[in-house]
Amino acid sequence: MAGRVGRRNVTPRQSSFRTVALLMLLPVAGVLLFLGWRFVRDVGSRRTTPVVEDSAIATHALPAKHGKRRGDIVLILDDVGFEHQPLAGAMTIDPKVNFSVLPNSRNAATFANELSARGFEVLCHLPMEPDDFPRVSPGPGAVLMNMTDGAIAAATRANVAAVPHARGVNNHMGSRATADRRVMTAVLGALPPGMYFIDSRTTAASVGEALARQMNIRTAARNVFLDDVPNEEAIRRQLRELEHEAASRGVAVGIGHMYPATIRVLTHDAPLLRANGIRFRRSSEVVN
Repeated sequence: MAGRVGRRNVTPRQSSFRTVALLMLLPVAGVLLFLGWRFVRDVGSRRTTPVVEDSAIATHALPAKHGKRRGDIVLILDDVGFEHQPLAGAMTIDPKVNFSVLPNSRNAATFANELSARGFEVLCHLPMEPDDFPRVSPGPGAVLMNMTDGAIAAATRANVAAVPHARGVNNHMGSRATADRRVMTAVLGALPPGMYFIDSRTTAASVGEALARQMNIRTAARNVFLDDVPNEEAIRRQLRELEHEAASRGVAVGIGHMYPATIRVLTHDAPLLRANGIRFRRSSEVVN
């Protein structure tokens, strides 16, 4: 009798305990299942979207990274005025590119008028005697060593007058003429009031910049030639050198020519230079 009563009392307690335990485990199991589902979902999402997230971060970071101004470039494109030159493409490089027009070229006045109408700064690319003259000729109307001072002044004035809207002058060739103090005194003395002189520095012996300063003529000198070797790889190396000069000096003058390869490189790389804190400037803004 006592034994039967004991068995009846134990079984209900055990059953009740199991029921309560199961009821307590159900919410725990539910939470674990939910957390597991969240984990699987998040991992899957990360696997499918990292490129988009990284790309978005990089895109938004560019302006902040490259916003600091690092230096200024004065870019002068020489020998403007001939047929089949990529003038339209050159005008897309930057609004402050400077164009130096050869006064003895066929389209000198036409191109100078068009460039000025589009808002570009125009220079007269004054032809002058080189070291290897007459084997290499600067063309008709050039300033030559055998001229008198009066003839040099007259040639200078005629060349400047052949390029409408010219605000400054830089020498075309002239490695012999620019090294001669007499010749350069006559050239600089014939420039119209307010006109500046950019020394192309076709020779290390040039006295042009120093003499212009002595004569109180606003001046500057070329730092880098872009296309002595007119292929894109070499031009791009020179452009990097010009960027380095601008960053270290504050301002640097680069001279290139109306070669298709030069215009292609500049058109492609100008936005990269601007993004890297390099600003293009007009010649008249930096001469002093």
